[in-house]
Amino acid sequence: MGDLLVPLYSLPELEQSNNQTWKIRKPLPPEKHIVMNWVRTNFSEQWASEVDVALAQTPSSCFIAVEGEKIVGFACFNVTALNFFGPTGVAESARGRGIGLQLLIQSLDEMKRIGYAYAIIGGAGPVDFYKKAVGAIEIPGSNNGIYVGMLK
Repeated sequence: MGDLLVPLYSLPELEQSNNQTWKIRKPLPPEKHIVMNWVRTNFSEQWASEVDVALAQTPSSCFIAVEGEKIVGFACFNVTALNFFGPTGVAESARGRGIGLQLLIQSLDEMKRIGYAYAIIGGAGPVDFYKKAVGAIEIPGSNNGIYVGMLK
């Protein structure tokens, strides 16, 4: 998987419906272990490590989607490298409802407010989603990029 480049100066508006049952917010420090365990259980130990880094920053570079009192998604930025978006994920049972799109746009908007004009999505999985959602373009020659030689 290659990297994608996203122009932050032309992000779509963040849309929320009146019947939306979740909210996007940053986790509080006492929730760190809960968020990390959720990511570890639903995705991977590597992503939990990246969430650890995101939550150790001040201010945090992690957003979570919460429905009731349960996490249903997360997104991080400025973790593996500055100006990188990811990792991000939504619980299987909550997919297809726009949660991932909201996490993406909220994160990219925060990156724009920090001062970035572009964001990089490293090792992007759903390339067509990112292209359609935020106008991402593929970065030539970026296959495996920063992740080459990563310990497993």
